[in-house]
Amino acid sequence: MKLNRNITLSIHFILDRLLPPVLRDSRWFMAPFFRLLFGKKSHYYLTFKEQLHRLSDLEINQYYEILADTFIHRATDLNRESIDYIRHNIDGTQVLDVASGRGFMSELLARQGYNVTGVDIIQSEQALASSNPRYITAQITDLPFADNHFDTVVCTHTLEHIRDLPKALAEVRRVCKNKLIIVVPCQREYRYTFDLHIHFFPYEYNLRHFVGERGHIFKAGGDFVYSEDCT
Repeated sequence: MKLNRNITLSIHFILDRLLPPVLRDSRWFMAPFFRLLFGKKSHYYLTFKEQLHRLSDLEINQYYEILADTFIHRATDLNRESIDYIRHNIDGTQVLDVASGRGFMSELLARQGYNVTGVDIIQSEQALASSNPRYITAQITDLPFADNHFDTVVCTHTLEHIRDLPKALAEVRRVCKNKLIIVVPCQREYRYTFDLHIHFFPYEYNLRHFVGERGHIFKAGGDFVYSEDCT
């Protein structure tokens, strides 16, 4: 499937905000939609939430590998408003893009003249051969950089997938010198969802509880953006 982020935000709005919870959490109601979209692999989505508490981090990663061919294929999960905010709010020249994925944001910022490092748990040989952006294989909870190494750290559509949120936040703050920008989806938690998110941020206070009072939170095109001055 190829849908841009703004279209999927509209779909999520209908499902999460307009569909009654009694139906949204009903397997008999939701299962036909999953089977239509994902075929034989629909049971992985339908059982993920109930299995989550007994899954290791390795087993969660295996879910992603098994279901990789069912994910929506697009250049980025970011919507236009979030992209514009990031592009115009980089502080300094050295940028870290945490969980860089296919490299959309890393390459965009590199074309703007920044020195960009992209980090993700899996990198292709082609990505590893790039000089700017420079790509490195690493976990968000164990970043191989010195304290205050990057002027700006960008972390988008990542934290909702991380089990240990405090450790992940501590790491991105540790390596950040000037500006930290985080983007998470504004999404309600339901038993059956079309993603493998572990955490959900339906309201600003859900994100605020996690990040604390240091920075500013605002809505950008249906997602939450958190911006923090680290100086």
